[in-house]
Parts: sequence; C-alpha cells; structure tokens
Amino acid sequence: MSNKVAIIASNGGLFDAYKVFNIATAAAATEKEVSIFFTFEGLNLIHKQSMQQLPMPEGREHFAEGFEKANVPSIPQLVEMAQEMGVKFIGCQMTMDVMGLTKEDFIDGIEVGGAVTFLEFAKDAAPSLTF
Repeated sequence: MSNKVAIIASNGGLFDAYKVFNIATAAAATEKEVSIFFTFEGLNLIHKQSMQQLPMPEGREHFAEGFEKANVPSIPQLVEMAQEMGVKFIGCQMTMDVMGLTKEDFIDGIEVGGAVTFLEFAKDAAPSLTF
C-alpha cells in the first residue's frame, strides 16, 4: 500500500477548502506523505487575501454558525496545521501565469510547479483525490 496521498484542489469555495485540508491533515496525521496541487479556483485556498474570505455556498450560510459551535478551525488555521504536519503545497504555474499571479500572492512555503511536478509525486500515490 502506498504511503502517499495526492490531492488536486481545483475549486475555491469554503466547503472545498474544508474537504481538502481535512483530508490532507488526517492523512498527514496517519504518517502519510501528502501533496496538494492547487489549480484554477483552487489557488484561492492558499492566496493570502482570498483564503480569508472564501465563499460559502449559496443557501448554506447557516453553516457558519455550525462551524463556530463545533469549534472547527478556520481555513487559515487548517492551512497552518497542514504545513506544520509536512503537507506539501504546489501552486500551478500555468494557472498563476494565466491569472497574472506570482508566488508572492500566496502564503509562504508553497512550491510553484506544473502538472509534471505533481504527477511525479502522484504516480505512486493511493488515493489520489480531486476537490
């Protein structure tokens, strides 16, 4: 069985962020090597400004109270936890170029690379997940 978990984050909403970082931190907590490839709207999850105000799905605003009552960490807190646990973040170079973004637009500690960079890691990962 593989010791690697590969995650592609291609959507940029609040629920997407919770899915990505919950799975990533859970996998890292079980001694898995985890890499997340952030592409297209998924880059919002690690963008310095965007990650502070990820959109809640329309009609689901009532979940905000549930997150608070359940003491669910915020997305910036989960990002920090993931990085402390050794989860590797890869920002998609092509998407950043298309959107006119630079590495400085994102949190510290990310790697910038193309699909080949991620595929090299993911080739023997199990599971590989997409959110």
